[in-house]
Amino acid sequence: MTSASKAAIAESLSEARERTLELVEPLDDEQRNRVYSPILSPLAWDLGHIANFEELWLVRTIADREPMHGDLGRFYDAIENPRKTRGELPILRDAELRSYMADVRERTLEVLDSVDVSSDAEDPLLRDGFVYEMLLAHEYQHNETMLQLLQMVDGYQPLLPIGTRAVVGTGPEMVAVPAGSYEIGAPEGGFAYDNERRRHPVELAGFEIDRTAVTNSSYLEFMEQTGAEPPMYWERDGQGGWLSTARGARAPIAPDHPVVHVSWNQADAFARWAGKRLPSEQEWEAAQAQLDSVGQVWEWTSSDFLPYPGFEAFPYSEYSEVFFGSEHQVLRGSSWATHPRVVRPSFRNWDLAERSQIFAGIRCARDA
Repeated sequence: MTSASKAAIAESLSEARERTLELVEPLDDEQRNRVYSPILSPLAWDLGHIANFEELWLVRTIADREPMHGDLGRFYDAIENPRKTRGELPILRDAELRSYMADVRERTLEVLDSVDVSSDAEDPLLRDGFVYEMLLAHEYQHNETMLQLLQMVDGYQPLLPIGTRAVVGTGPEMVAVPAGSYEIGAPEGGFAYDNERRRHPVELAGFEIDRTAVTNSSYLEFMEQTGAEPPMYWERDGQGGWLSTARGARAPIAPDHPVVHVSWNQADAFARWAGKRLPSEQEWEAAQAQLDSVGQVWEWTSSDFLPYPGFEAFPYSEYSEVFFGSEHQVLRGSSWATHPRVVRPSFRNWDLAERSQIFAGIRCARDA
């Protein structure tokens, strides 16, 4: 790969870090260290984990350098340290944390100058810059997780655009997708996670899928008729209406925005109330090119998070393989908080059915 290409990698790394730091810029050290929820890490842990992941893959694994802080990395292992315990760990904080992030980045750029990231690179981690794309995706995905926590910080005023916008769709309520064979998964070229491969054909019966994501007004009707629980951050206004309380604000719920912060359980119940169902992830991917309002909220599917035929863990089993099974449901698409670099039709997000802290909404389907 040419020096210009390496310069592009360095620039992308810089852009990602700038975004990360912008997210926490409005906060003081106490807010960055505080535990707001047992299912979300303190921001200080996320920041240290981002830097430690970078050191592990872009410095230690690629260049075989010794870690800067001994066995510090074990405290940033996401599998070994459940989220509810991360605030109690002896992690780096405040000025020491900021220094560590800067020192890792300096080493990362030193290593970048010395490696081959061309399409002919012998190491599959380096080939076509795979490991750098992985690092960028990792940081941007943690940005979204950090934004989940930042919804809980009273008075948080982001430096980046935030929130959903009105759903605008043209045409009929639902889109018809004919029966047939569809290719599912990531193609061979370009970056993708191991769980997106291998690309394979699936036979689908004909179905219909909502043209747009479910709006707040539709979900409110569902609540009124069934007594269902409201989405996260909804609160009564005392006059028969509803307010959003995210970030400590109290703003009226926008009826024409997509409903967000609903769990799989809530999404499934809504779909059944509407006389429909949640689409499978294969149906969602087959129909994604025809859908309006994709990208505002992640969309729950009926599918368990399972490996595709021919799955091979790469470069480490802890990213996907340890989560396979019936406990986690797949979400597709992206949300307003997702960086465009992470968005692609084959991307598979996942979470537990009861979780609603993610920026998740609903799009329904039904048999043709």
